[in-house]
Amino acid sequence: MNNTDWVLIDTETTGLSAPIFVVELAAQRMRGWEPNGEPFRRLINQNADIPPEASRVHGYTREILERDGDPAATVYRDFSLYVGGRPIVAYNLEYDLEEVLKPEWLRLGVEPIGTSGFCALRLAQRLLDPVLAGNCKLQTLRQFYRLLERGAHTALGDVQTVSDLMANILRPVAEHRRLESWSDICAYTRAEWFPSRIAFGKFKGRDFRDARTDAPLRDWLGWLASSSNPRSASMGQWYLERLKRAEPEGEDILSLPDVAVEPDARQRSGSIETAAGIVVYIHPEIAPLRNMIAAARARLAEIEANYTRDRCAIEATQAKLFNLVREHYQKRDRLRLVVDHRRKYLKVLLASGDQEAAHVADDYEKAKAQSDSNYEGAARAATNRKELSGEEESELRALWKKLVRLYHPDRFAGEAETVDTYEKLTSAINRAKEDGDIALLR
Repeated sequence: MNNTDWVLIDTETTGLSAPIFVVELAAQRMRGWEPNGEPFRRLINQNADIPPEASRVHGYTREILERDGDPAATVYRDFSLYVGGRPIVAYNLEYDLEEVLKPEWLRLGVEPIGTSGFCALRLAQRLLDPVLAGNCKLQTLRQFYRLLERGAHTALGDVQTVSDLMANILRPVAEHRRLESWSDICAYTRAEWFPSRIAFGKFKGRDFRDARTDAPLRDWLGWLASSSNPRSASMGQWYLERLKRAEPEGEDILSLPDVAVEPDARQRSGSIETAAGIVVYIHPEIAPLRNMIAAARARLAEIEANYTRDRCAIEATQAKLFNLVREHYQKRDRLRLVVDHRRKYLKVLLASGDQEAAHVADDYEKAKAQSDSNYEGAARAATNRKELSGEEESELRALWKKLVRLYHPDRFAGEAETVDTYEKLTSAINRAKEDGDIALLR
C-alpha cells in the first residue's frame, strides 16, 4: 500500500436529481496513506442553473461559476493529465464516480479518466465498526477525532479531510488488521459486510455477537436469514455465519489487551480467563479509545512539526531583517534615550538642584548600557539562527515525531521514575525542535 499511487477525489454538484452537473472538482494525488504533491481544484461553468437547496450546501451560484469557473472540457482535460492512469478513490465512490462523473463524461464526450479504486466511506465503516462517533458522515468523524477543520462541503475541503482521516485514523487500524497492500484494501472494501450493530427491527442497536448468549436475538437472526427480501436474507445469513466461528474475527479487535494471557486462555466478551482460572475484566471501549489517543498524538506531532518548520523559517527571516536594520534601530533608541534623559535632567535640575539631577544622569548611563546589551544579545541570537533547507525541515519533522512517539511519558503512566526520566527527555527533544537543532535530534 505504501508504494501505490492513487488519486482521492470529491465533487460538488447541482443536486441529486439527474441530470447532475459538477460545479467543483477537487483531487489529491496519494502515495500509500499520505498526500503526494499539490492538490487539484477547479470550478466548472456549465451554464446550468443551480437549485437553491444545492447552493445553500456548497455556496456556489450560477453567477459565481460564470465569473470564476472554467469550461468543462478544459477542466476535464487538465484533470485527466493530473490523474493519469491512477485508480480513483472517493468518500462514496459509487456516487462521485458512477452517478456523477461517468454520466457527465458520457454526456460531454470525454474519455473515461483513471480507473475505479475503492470506496473510502466503505473502508471507514468497516475499520471503525462499531462506530463510536455515531455515524460515518465525514464531518461527524472530523469533529469526533478532532481532525483539522477544512472547508466543509467544498470539494477541496472534503478531499483534505478524507486525506487526514486516512492517514491518522484509518491507517493504524488497517495496519493492525494486516491490510498491507492496495489489493488487500480493495478486496476488503468490496467483500460482503454488514455492521456489527443491527440497524433496524426489534433488536436495533444490539451487537449481533450478543446472539451467542441471547437466544431470542439468535432466533430473530434466523428469521431474518429466511426473509423473502434478498438484502435482509443476505444480512441474516452473514450474521449467522460469523456466529458459527469460535472466536471473534480479527477485525473486531482494534488492539491487543494489555494483559498477559496463557497460550490456552479462553477469551470471553469483556474478559479474559487464564489457565489459572483468574478472570480479568477488560472494558470493551478501552482499545478503541487507546487507538483514538494514539491517532490524536500522531496528528498533534504532525501539526507541531509543521508549526516548528514555519516558525523556524519566520525566525530566520526575522534574523535577516534584524541584521539589516539593527544599526538604524539602535541609533533611533539611543536618540530617544538622550532626549528622554535631557528632558528629565532639566526638569529635576530646576525643581531639586544639582544633586538630584546627578541621579538622572546615572539612570541614563544604566539605561544606555541595558539597551546596548539587549541589542548585542539579539544580534548573537540572530547570528545563531539558521535557516533550514527543505531537506532539513523534512528531517527535523521526521526525527521529532519519531522521538516523541518513542519517549512520550504517557506511555509509562504509573511508573513514576520512568515518567520523570521521559518527561526530561521529551523536554530536551522539544527544545531541540524549537531551536532547529537537527544535530541534537540525530
